[in-house]
Amino acid sequence: MFASIDALQQALAGVGYLADRRLSTSVFLALQLQRPLLLEGEPGVGKTELAKALSAVLQRDLIRLQCYDGLEQREALYEWNYAAQLLHLRAAEGRSGALAGELEREVYQDRYLIRRPLLQALQAPAPGAVLLIDEVDRADEPFEAFLLEYLGEYQVSIPELGPVRAQHKPVTLLTSNRTRDLHDAVKRRCLYQWLDYPERERELAIVRAQVPLASQALAEQVAAFVARLRSAPFANAFQRAPGIAESVEWARALVALDTLVLDPEVVSDTAGILFKQREDVAALTPELAGTLLQPEAG
Repeated sequence: MFASIDALQQALAGVGYLADRRLSTSVFLALQLQRPLLLEGEPGVGKTELAKALSAVLQRDLIRLQCYDGLEQREALYEWNYAAQLLHLRAAEGRSGALAGELEREVYQDRYLIRRPLLQALQAPAPGAVLLIDEVDRADEPFEAFLLEYLGEYQVSIPELGPVRAQHKPVTLLTSNRTRDLHDAVKRRCLYQWLDYPERERELAIVRAQVPLASQALAEQVAAFVARLRSAPFANAFQRAPGIAESVEWARALVALDTLVLDPEVVSDTAGILFKQREDVAALTPELAGTLLQPEAG
């Protein structure tokens, strides 16, 4: 797919995703070894966006399975179109000599199968799909166990049809915000990468790439301000630090407000873009904003 890690890194940058060397290496190996890649990290550090970027550079369809508490297998893999099957059975009632086994084979045909994300990914035409299993930590442990066959063999089992294997192995990314620890069996079947908040210079480059209307000076202020928010001792004042997504959205909002230079008032007024918790918004007072905007000592 890519001749080198540098080629992959440049391709991702070409679609606006600036990956560091370590992440680029993990993605390159996942592609070369055809292994799922598990991405863990705080919300907003670019896990989901990586799947979108890979879909673009590989020119593959992106299929997304959004996980949540109570997610069932039928919602992730397949279910039968029971209404159509019932109509088929009713139409066959008057047929003389129809055997029960024959009718069962007829109603469990491919045309009555409703494909959900996992099955869609396995049966995607060439060159295959990019499958994003998003926020897998929100699903329960039985669902993790259900995923093992897919993760280990790119295969699922449908009782009425038998095993379904991938003709073109999907590029598979799993994301986790670590709301709970995943089972070791899942981790063993994946390559692993922890995504942290970016260094200031890389975040500046991301903001400049994603918000081209922002001036260099404003983008530098945004990157510096958010970096200080995440650092000690200021980070202790907040429940959750803003991610890259919030930095980019904040820069867009500041451009929309025709902001040229950050000041405590505009920071306080737009705190609801950086933070999504009432307590965190309240904690970013004009006084604290003024402190954060002061040049760092040394």
